[in-house]
Amino acid sequence: MSEPTVIDTGTPDLLAELDAGVLTLTLNRPEARNAMSRAMNTALQEQLALAEFDHAVRCIVLTGAGKGFCAGGDVKGMAASGDGTVGAQTIDQAIHRQRVNQRATAGKLFKMPKPTLAALPGAAAGAGLALALACDLRIMASTAVMTTAFAKVGFSGDYGGSYFLTQLVGTAKARELYFLSERVGADEALRLGLANWVCAPEELAERTRALALRLATGPTVAYRYMKENLNRALAGEVDDCMDLEATHHIHCGQTEDHREATKAFVAKREPVFNGR
Repeated sequence: MSEPTVIDTGTPDLLAELDAGVLTLTLNRPEARNAMSRAMNTALQEQLALAEFDHAVRCIVLTGAGKGFCAGGDVKGMAASGDGTVGAQTIDQAIHRQRVNQRATAGKLFKMPKPTLAALPGAAAGAGLALALACDLRIMASTAVMTTAFAKVGFSGDYGGSYFLTQLVGTAKARELYFLSERVGADEALRLGLANWVCAPEELAERTRALALRLATGPTVAYRYMKENLNRALAGEVDDCMDLEATHHIHCGQTEDHREATKAFVAKREPVFNGR
């Protein structure tokens, strides 16, 4: 069994490790509840871009160091600068940078042709919540919470949170969570469909690893097309969705993974997928 590979991200604000097909990206500013820094954001963009085309990466886990997941933007830094959105840039430059950052992080997690799993040891707030919701699946410690938080700091929201939240809980509940910025505990998040699993804090790492390994050893090609089908279904017309499903389904039937799965089914054994 090979040893995990530690990846140099260029900054201590983001840790990366590849183990058995699972790329674990850890937001690493625990003293600031893993609030996003420019270095963290840049490194996250780079690692996600590389992971998309790295055949050794078959599942991505996004988590936070310490007792938090991600507090979103660095509000203390914004308060110190007096301008949390523009700084030395023009407004147009700031908007362009924000658009690029969002698409390369939350957008990439959402569209990435590989399963993405967010593991929340603690609070996910603001843009941090958006990053968690951008992932395909979420597992939370029972002590973790979610909150949009934007109304409390006079922001309208970013990183796709309004889209992801609306899709998961519906427009009325999404508006309530945005307007009031109330904290949603783990059990309520599970009930609303914001979380897929909740576990004791001390079990989070083990449960996350088990889920990630299950995804990493699954049928990679089929996962790619399942994800595209499901994403297209969010705004697609039913005939368009069925046409896309037909194309992807027939294509999957030509893969080594499908042939292996049918042989394993007949032999009453577990299949061994190779992602081809």
